[in-house]
Amino acid sequence: MTTRPPRLGDTIDDYCSRCRLLLNHAVVGMVGEEVRKVRCLTCHNEHSYRHGQAGRRSKDAVSSLFEQVLRGRLPSGPAAPAPPAATPGADKKKGAPE
Repeated sequence: MTTRPPRLGDTIDDYCSRCRLLLNHAVVGMVGEEVRKVRCLTCHNEHSYRHGQAGRRSKDAVSSLFEQVLRGRLPSGPAAPAPPAATPGADKKKGAPE
């Protein structure tokens, strides 16, 4: 059994950048026998055919942010409030003999 090339309207799997998942897509644009445009059947986003490959992420940006979080520093935003100061005698139980 041989597989036929995809045609307009056929359902194929591709990576959806909006859903960020590999989902069913309908073929909506072709040049010759090559698929060029697809539409996600879940969110109806139309995009170029990616052959099932996800987009590339910059690993440097992700790893540097991760390192800053591990060190306890965030690039921006308010600082975390300091814990309340301990009052003397707070650790003693009420009614306990001294």
